[in-house]
Amino acid sequence: MTGKPEGSRQSLALVVIASAQLMVVLDATIVNVALPHVQQALHFSGSGLEWVVNAYAVTFGGLLLLGGRAGDLLGRRRVFTAGLVLFSAASFLGGFATSQWWLLTARAIQGAGGAVIAPTALSLIMTNFREGEARNRAMGVYSAMAGGGGAVGMLLGGLLTSYASWRWVLFVNVPIGIVVAFAAPRVLTESPRRPGQIDVTGAITGTGGVALLVYGLSKAATGADGVSHWGDTQVIVSLVAAVILLVAFVQIERRSTHPLLPMRVLADRNRSGAYLMMLCIGTAMFGLFFFLTLFMQGVLGYSAVRSGVSYLPFTAGIVVAAQIASRFVARFGARVFMVGGGAIAAGGMFWIAQIPEHASYASQVLGPMLVTSFGLGLLFVPLSLVALHNVAEQDAGVAGSLLNTGQQVGGAIGLAALGTIAWTTVANTARNTSAAIAAGRQPPESVAALTTHAEAVGFQRGFLTSAFIAVFAVLVAIVAIRVRRQDLSGVVEAQPEPSAVAAPAVAAVAEKAAAASSVTTLVPSERAARAAAAVPCRHC
Repeated sequence: MTGKPEGSRQSLALVVIASAQLMVVLDATIVNVALPHVQQALHFSGSGLEWVVNAYAVTFGGLLLLGGRAGDLLGRRRVFTAGLVLFSAASFLGGFATSQWWLLTARAIQGAGGAVIAPTALSLIMTNFREGEARNRAMGVYSAMAGGGGAVGMLLGGLLTSYASWRWVLFVNVPIGIVVAFAAPRVLTESPRRPGQIDVTGAITGTGGVALLVYGLSKAATGADGVSHWGDTQVIVSLVAAVILLVAFVQIERRSTHPLLPMRVLADRNRSGAYLMMLCIGTAMFGLFFFLTLFMQGVLGYSAVRSGVSYLPFTAGIVVAAQIASRFVARFGARVFMVGGGAIAAGGMFWIAQIPEHASYASQVLGPMLVTSFGLGLLFVPLSLVALHNVAEQDAGVAGSLLNTGQQVGGAIGLAALGTIAWTTVANTARNTSAAIAAGRQPPESVAALTTHAEAVGFQRGFLTSAFIAVFAVLVAIVAIRVRRQDLSGVVEAQPEPSAVAAPAVAAVAEKAAAASSVTTLVPSERAARAAAAVPCRHC
């Protein structure tokens, strides 16, 4: 199949891409809700349970670049479909897990499948939708899935674990993956296979570097007990090794004839700015999701299902804003939405930081959630468009993988940094409050009330940190983004028709040739006069 899909096929192509993206994003949160049930069923220790999340995060983050480049070289539709099959098979096997290693292996394979699906899904938008209105609309749907999938995952995870079994948080991926994998070859346009080979050395250093960075950060955060892990040997070794491997990766890529990451992809100022913004937004958003969930369940006393339902307006805000951005981004430009959306999201996060520990959902929680989600929805569409704008077609997969890598690494940074800030504040607040009660400077309160107050203060500090990170993302947009609004409209400036330009030139050449041939038959005086007439005046 060649060319762009039209009409109903184009709509089906969008459904396939969006469904795959939703499945990958949803999986990042749906399993988190089921962790207590997984721990009870398979007898995980506290530290071992972390690997149910980390096994997926490490392979997903580490293999994103490789997955994106494989799509560029082997054909994006082909690699996308293979990723769907791998992800679905791992989900099916993981749902039947009877031991810890069985489940952890399945989760790692899921991460590998997700690392193939995510960047190829984004680059398939470039392959299947022309730049302009069609691509902007497609990016709006894609961004809505990417931004709202996490909240849907928490709701669905709560429902499945409460009314079915934790195993269904894995089984739910299987029918989605099978249907999407079956439909993909029938509705998606394939990108051409390209000559070249995978840069093996670059793949090893790049994959290892990102994986160790995600792992080190995931282990570094201060825990709920207030104990810091930044000085732990495994954390230090992981982060130092990650830096060494990533530096080596950059040097290898600069010299490679078939680089995994062509440096030309990062040479564009707008694209690099979009990647940095996604790193910041990923940092702010992952931390916000994590601690807002803990705030609802630990401080406000919501059940898992109720906290999931409470996120539905957040998802709706992202979906509505993403559609607004996709419709008007060509009219007002990407920079307006990136700066405005980032500022609105930052304002919402500042507002969330003011939620009191005895808050009412309708009057004190819903408002800041809607503002934050609306700002994020306005931001995601132009961010994705800028990341793919003006990129060479053969580099679209790796360009998409970098955007996903920024989000994944940002999420790891967010959970590590915000976790350290929040839980350290919780421990210090509890200690100071206990000391004040012991000294008689504060009336006694129950242990439960003291813990709730300390957690509220700590989580508010985490929300405040997210807001400042979002402000930094806005500054990046102001400084780096220079894409013009006409660049995203798909309208090419009119150029003179080649035939209109060529016809006079051809006529002039023919006329001069005829004149030259006739000169040979003229007498010398006539020849001189004709030659003088053919030379234009220097002042004309």
